[in-house]
Amino acid sequence: MIVFRAPGDVPGDFGRSAVAIGKFDGVHAGHRAVIERLKADAAATGARSVAVTFDRNPLALLRPEICPDNVVSVERKLELLGELGLDATLLLTFDRELASLAPEAFVEEILVGALNVSTVLVGGDFRFGHRGAGTPDLLCELGPRFGFTVDVVDDVYLEDSERRVSSSWIRDLLAQGDVTMAARVLGRPVDVRGEVVHGLKRGRELGFPTANLSETVDAFVPADGVYAGWLHDHTTGERFPAAVSVGTNPTFDDVVVRQVEAHVIDHDGLDLYGHDVTIEFTRRLRGMVAFDGIDALMAQMSADVDAARAILGPDAVE
Repeated sequence: MIVFRAPGDVPGDFGRSAVAIGKFDGVHAGHRAVIERLKADAAATGARSVAVTFDRNPLALLRPEICPDNVVSVERKLELLGELGLDATLLLTFDRELASLAPEAFVEEILVGALNVSTVLVGGDFRFGHRGAGTPDLLCELGPRFGFTVDVVDDVYLEDSERRVSSSWIRDLLAQGDVTMAARVLGRPVDVRGEVVHGLKRGRELGFPTANLSETVDAFVPADGVYAGWLHDHTTGERFPAAVSVGTNPTFDDVVVRQVEAHVIDHDGLDLYGHDVTIEFTRRLRGMVAFDGIDALMAQMSADVDAARAILGPDAVE
């Protein structure tokens, strides 16, 4: 997938484009349904399939006090979009200049001028241009003038739910630690990626060494607690079953910031320092609690590893 980081980066001979516009935060099941429809529209008209998105949530500029955390980082969003088979993504810098652009100018300069658009896909609640004055109805009005059609996409619902698939729902689920349901809404496993760094080495001292992720990760971290999951080592290409802890280690009360750390099951002596890894969350085992002494903590850690091994199945057995 080609990534254009400004309208001017799109070459003049790029050709006609079928375009879907949105924040695409999390690239969840609803977004995936839109992208599949986009690719079908593009194939039917011989156009390129292009997602148009933003380098931040527009609220980060317009209303930072109410702007939610991103489900995934911008670079992770681009990576996920690339996995869906798009021809290109145009990543717009949402700054004051873009925020003040009139809706008609957004259409004429970006959709028509840069992307030579033939079809535009948007959700029913899509707004664009200065003060959000642009609507799907306005796109439909402008379409005949500029030679494009508009496809307004319905909301997506899970089969057994009355709540529409959305990034806010995913954030709610992750804040509750419900990674199983969040994976359904995402249409993919919940995961975070980062570098393994040195920690306090307390897990090693207790007989349960852990790979500690750096503070900078690429996605919204689930609620404090212990999870069954997997560690994907991008440095070596290996995949390991893991018991994953998220939190500040309240038994010792000396960790200042939340940590994501994974104990790789049945692979003692594994050296992962400096490795680029993804931690995948499969199921929450329990919340984070303070234990009355080291013995109680070690007994619970052993039980957590056994529970994770049982959940992850035969692949988790050495």
